Amino acid sequence: MKLSYIALFSVTAVALAACHPNANTAGSSAASSAPGANVVATVNGTALTRNMFDYYLKGMLQGKDPASVTQPQKEEVLDNLVKAELVVQQAEKDGLANDPQTADLIALSRMQAIQQAFSDHFVKENKPTDDELHKEYDAQVAQLPHTEYHVEHILVANADAANAIIAQLGKGAKFEDLAKKQSSDSSKDQGGDLGWTTPERMVKPFSDAMVALKPGEYTHVPVQTQYGFHVIKLVDTRPLTPPTFDAVKDRVAQIVLGKKFKAYVDGLSAKAQIDKKM
Repeated sequence: MKLSYIALFSVTAVALAACHPNANTAGSSAASSAPGANVVATVNGTALTRNMFDYYLKGMLQGKDPASVTQPQKEEVLDNLVKAELVVQQAEKDGLANDPQTADLIALSRMQAIQQAFSDHFVKENKPTDDELHKEYDAQVAQLPHTEYHVEHILVANADAANAIIAQLGKGAKFEDLAKKQSSDSSKDQGGDLGWTTPERMVKPFSDAMVALKPGEYTHVPVQTQYGFHVIKLVDTRPLTPPTFDAVKDRVAQIVLGKKFKAYVDGLSAKAQIDKKM
């Protein structure tokens, strides 16, 4: 429960990160030949730098630890990078870099790379203050539920079946036994037990009925949702304690940065002349 509760502190604002451009699409014009550059190979006079190799290797690893790569594997990756550069050089000789679609892809890769650099710079220059973090934490906590509900239910296809179950409960039948025999929900094997939940996790008709019950009570009128008709029993309630500030500080910082970045971009949009054609 703790993990799912902390997960409520998720960043919903504009994402700060944009993916790096694929090194395979980088033309020879992107390869640095500046004096003193850390060159790992030259291809027909064009330098392939250590940074290019590292980005290319990172793309190949797909999240794996670079330290786990052996020297033979690094050499194989370098061979692939060299071959990619050879293909790019030949494509440029053939004029393919001037193809409108290819030019658009190159422009998009450039845009993503610069956007990533700007995002990284923005994060470094706009680190949230403790006051901003605490204010955001308080705002997030205020939106969280304060009570958790242990609930059971029996799901059937129509109101008549639900009313028949309610009638049996009134005669002393056990809720759990009826759930095992008649519920169409997967929770039937647990006697209809859905465990602990909060209202926002349930569809509204279900949550409205759930919060209106007292522990030990069940609904005396079938509750209709898009899934069918429910008979709901509230087993118990308990207070829900929010995660501590320290436990979610990093997530809160992401939210603050996301809001700052969105506000900054919105400001740019407000000042810009934008003519959309779609």
